[in-house]
Amino acid sequence: MNSSIKPPRPPWSWRSRAARGLIYQTIALVLIGLGVWFLAHNTQENMRIRGIQSGFDFLGASAGFDIGETMVAYHPSESYGKAIWVGVLNTLRVAVIGIILTTILGVLLGVGRFSRNGLVRGICYGYVELFRNVPILLQMLMWYLFFVEVLPPPGDAWNVADLFYLSKDGFAFPRPMQGTGYLVMLAGLVAGVVLSWVWRRWALKEFEKTGRLRNPGWPTVGIIVGCTFLGWLGGGMPTEWAIPEAGRFMIEGGGSVSPEFMAVLISLTFYTAAFVAEVVRGGIQSVSLGQKEASAALGLAPRQTMNLVVLPQAMRVIIPPLTNQYLNLTKNSSLAVAVGYPDVVSIANTTLNQSGRAVECIAIIMLVYLTTSLSTSLFMNWYNDRMAIKER
Repeated sequence: MNSSIKPPRPPWSWRSRAARGLIYQTIALVLIGLGVWFLAHNTQENMRIRGIQSGFDFLGASAGFDIGETMVAYHPSESYGKAIWVGVLNTLRVAVIGIILTTILGVLLGVGRFSRNGLVRGICYGYVELFRNVPILLQMLMWYLFFVEVLPPPGDAWNVADLFYLSKDGFAFPRPMQGTGYLVMLAGLVAGVVLSWVWRRWALKEFEKTGRLRNPGWPTVGIIVGCTFLGWLGGGMPTEWAIPEAGRFMIEGGGSVSPEFMAVLISLTFYTAAFVAEVVRGGIQSVSLGQKEASAALGLAPRQTMNLVVLPQAMRVIIPPLTNQYLNLTKNSSLAVAVGYPDVVSIANTTLNQSGRAVECIAIIMLVYLTTSLSTSLFMNWYNDRMAIKER
């Protein structure tokens, strides 16, 4: 037996770095828990001494106020909890649509900064410098004033083919009538998007293996359109649409979005897209020039080089700061209260004024934004890990 071999140290020895780290973390968690308990207990006691009611039981009481724009059915006689849920859905509506539009616009602007056309480069550069240097609140107020002051009244609304109307009341457009047929069609559209994504991944893998390039554009469009058409056939070929009609004082029928929603969405999209464009530009510049020269030597066109070589490598640099911009967009949506859009902050403030539960309402707002931010961060970190694994 070799006497030079030392016996293993006990796993819970103070000399063990892992054991010390676990002890320090446990102590830190206990101290944080005690601090939170002290603050909560002290706040509750002070509120009790001053006769201020506390607790979340008010969420079941009747709200008594109307909400101008909702995604689900709501009546003033329903509870505060239902009203706050409507505000949460309105916030998510702006955040999700804003993230999608911001991604599209930001990527186009970032790629446009490398265009060979000087006019395109100049427009992209001017856009970034203009919109990122004007505070978002001012942009939001500017768009809101444009919609409610510059646009004509509903009776003289701007329209396209008597189908789309833009006026002080907002933007009205045709929408499909509710029914299972259109739901089946929507399912076909979603299936088409998924299948087109699978096909593009397969085409890229084949390109990496064989060097044979397949055109990803038209097949992708064909898959989406084909699946949507099959869904339309499977749903019984529905054709009923609700068409907006211009009246003397308002536009009736169809779908519509309010000026407040458009002001919030456009300002968030234009403002955040300027930062996303810079993130994309930095990611593209991180790819070495040799990669571009090698792709040109293989005979790839500049557009193919950008799509197949540069952007996939730039994503590892783009994703982390892009996540921050998504979080900023979601949190900046809280400024919607300035133009009267009924998001969760606006509805929670109304609830606070009526119920007097300030701590509870502020805690709900914090919980909503914390949950949405952590969910976005979790998804983007998962996607970032997948990209890292793919590179390895």
